[in-house]
Amino acid sequence: MQTKRTVFPNKALPYFLLLPQLAVTGIFFLWPAWQAIWFSFLREDAFGFKSTFVWLENYARLFNSASYINSISITFTFAFAVAFLSMAVALLFAVNVNSMIRSRNAYTTLLVWPYAVAPAVAGILWWFLFNPSIGILPYLLSMAEIRWNHRTSQADAMTLVVIAASWKQISYNFLFFLAGLQAIPNSLIEAAAIDGAGPFKRFRTIVFPLLSPTTFFLLVVNVVYAMFDTFGIIHATTEGGPAGGTNIMVYKVYADGVIGLNLGSSSAQSVVLMCVVIFLTVIQFRYIERRVQY
Repeated sequence: MQTKRTVFPNKALPYFLLLPQLAVTGIFFLWPAWQAIWFSFLREDAFGFKSTFVWLENYARLFNSASYINSISITFTFAFAVAFLSMAVALLFAVNVNSMIRSRNAYTTLLVWPYAVAPAVAGILWWFLFNPSIGILPYLLSMAEIRWNHRTSQADAMTLVVIAASWKQISYNFLFFLAGLQAIPNSLIEAAAIDGAGPFKRFRTIVFPLLSPTTFFLLVVNVVYAMFDTFGIIHATTEGGPAGGTNIMVYKVYADGVIGLNLGSSSAQSVVLMCVVIFLTVIQFRYIERRVQY
């Protein structure tokens, strides 16, 4: 089978078609990344009138800072908690919706809606639900003699932001898991059922291994989402508190750079965060997928 090739009569036309996307990538991605790398080697005076080239001093101070090391630990705890919770709930929904026949489309539409909610709005929504003064959930927890106050408890604050971030991401994971389930041939599942395998064993030995490419893809996507796109949720709910208990790396970049006006340290943190995400992506595509069962 021969593949049709697109031939442009004008050799410059393909470059003009690519120019808008290249311009967007350069202006909004490459240029800010380069600026962050450059500023990470500088230190400004208190008034912002003078910049001094300090080599790797900003990075050395970061990794000698207890608050930054604590922020790294909080970030990875938060990221993997969000990834696990959102993927587990999404997979549960996808398995149940996939077994439906008539109402599958209606349930799919309803489950996709939360993904359209902005992160800040999602954070405010869950902040109201968990508000110790007016929230319905702390009232219900108090009936079970459980005291909830995310303003003073780091555990409660982390639970709040994990739930809010996971709720926002469940819809995205659900769509991928549902597509993966629908791509699995029914003949394999029916053959296993004929051989006497129960529903749980069929899922464990056939369905889930065939979903492993989707699972590993979503794992990296969710970790990256938790590291970058949850800034609005953190800012709307806890602002990194209490006592830095939810001060993840992306929020610390904002706190040190915008509030603290320490551009050198903030830029160095941005570069470290970018390197972590690049590392996770390389691990995903170079090493993990080689062991995935297709």
